[in-house]
Amino acid sequence: MSPLQPLQHQTFRYMWMANLVAGFGSLIQGVGAAWLMTSISNSVDMVALVQASTSLPIMLFSLVGGAIADNFHRRKVMLMAQAFMLLTSAALMLCTYLGLVTPWLLLTFTFLIGCGAAINNPSWQASVGDLVPRSDLPGAVALNSIGFNLSRSVGPAVGGAIVAAAGAAAAFAVNTFSYIPVLIVLFLWKPNMVENPLPRESMGGAIGSGFRYVAMSPGIGKVLLRSFFFGFSAIVILALLPVVAAALPEGGPLIYGLLLGAFGLGAVGGALLAAPLQSRLGGEVLVRVAFTGFAICAFVTALGMSPWLTGAALLLGGACWVLALSLFNVSVQLASPRWVVGRALSFYQTATFGGMALGSWIWGVAAENYGPPVALAAAAVTMLLGAAIGFRLPLPPRVTLDLDPLNRWKTPHLELDLEPRSGPIVVEITYVIKTKDIPAFLAAMTERRRIRRRDGARHWALLRDLAEPERWTETYQSPTWTDYVRHNLRLTKADADVADRLRALHAGEEPPAVRRFVERPTDWLATVAKPKPTIAPP
Repeated sequence: MSPLQPLQHQTFRYMWMANLVAGFGSLIQGVGAAWLMTSISNSVDMVALVQASTSLPIMLFSLVGGAIADNFHRRKVMLMAQAFMLLTSAALMLCTYLGLVTPWLLLTFTFLIGCGAAINNPSWQASVGDLVPRSDLPGAVALNSIGFNLSRSVGPAVGGAIVAAAGAAAAFAVNTFSYIPVLIVLFLWKPNMVENPLPRESMGGAIGSGFRYVAMSPGIGKVLLRSFFFGFSAIVILALLPVVAAALPEGGPLIYGLLLGAFGLGAVGGALLAAPLQSRLGGEVLVRVAFTGFAICAFVTALGMSPWLTGAALLLGGACWVLALSLFNVSVQLASPRWVVGRALSFYQTATFGGMALGSWIWGVAAENYGPPVALAAAAVTMLLGAAIGFRLPLPPRVTLDLDPLNRWKTPHLELDLEPRSGPIVVEITYVIKTKDIPAFLAAMTERRRIRRRDGARHWALLRDLAEPERWTETYQSPTWTDYVRHNLRLTKADADVADRLRALHAGEEPPAVRRFVERPTDWLATVAKPKPTIAPP
């Protein structure tokens, strides 16, 4: 399949082009911010904190952004986030033009822009699955990487030239106007949204549901661990590159932009090679190659011999950067159904950018105390350790599951009038299992337990009848009737295999009996039906 296949979908094509412009502006702004910090501060760790201030809010607020992406209209969320970033960038431009920027004020502005990105990114990445079929999703993610890194291959060099010719304020002005195409496309996009009949989850409940899904999904935890380790170690290049560029022969903002351009050009090549390398090597081997290649890049950059040699190393580093991060992104998306994909991606972003923020600070402190070459070499060793982790905690093989809603569940007829908040709801499902089928039944029930808990069930248990040993009962609870309905609507077609196996093992003449109860305390009647107090006549 052609890597350009997803561009056949019109809305995705327009969004991709608009984000290409926005990415171009963002990278120009990054060059301006990093170089401005070198001119207003003599501290190496303050320069590294420019990168950290952009990554930190994504670590802090991505979970909120993911919950918002899954509970609100994603297009409206992106419109608000893009408008906020435009206004913040305009304020940064104005303050810089007036000469009001201090090191901490610059970090505050970059932090606020990062906050906008933290809210925008989960909604945008989750919307990719709404814009293209699931079969085109890996290609769409790779194209997003290509688009960003096309900007990276040109934007930093242009940004360096703009800073050298007109100053950082001009770079910030370009970034301010770069948000406009995205806002126009979002304004014109009219997605067909399926209305959710259930009320929105609370923010805390939505984040908890996302955490539970990630924790109970095999493989996602390994992806998050490896992405944290990669972000922590690989960010050393972007965090310290302004200092490295300044120390090179004939170093300056133009050399810095050209080096970032080499990194971006390598990333474009990595994105184009991602699919064939993935099919040839497999995910885990490809991630180890990315860690090792980036370690080589860091070692060569630490030598600081010439812009040409450093640029060649950054070509390799850029390719390894996008190979690893696009693989992590696709792995999380393919393992997540639509109802939770925003939150799953937010956990991925939290892990990755949390590693980047922590790494930017640690490598900046190391560079301040021991020099940039030592910090780069130490990070390279850490990358090799990240590759070695794969021998103990390898990534799961990529399996494309059908995570569309199962839609088998029908709302049962109830003799009691229940409020949506009524509960707890207790469910019992009884099976008749022959002795010879017990091992297969228990194996299926192990998977059923994981699915139930992943989708929100509590106090799951499996009981065996002492008087009739062939009778087994599965029980679990949902906090309210709404939570019970939501739990059943979250089942996917991939989950149907477990239910089908259990029904096939059931030996009763009738299907497995399902009974539902609402839990009530013994003083329930007195609590809900207290008589009105009588008022004595005057």
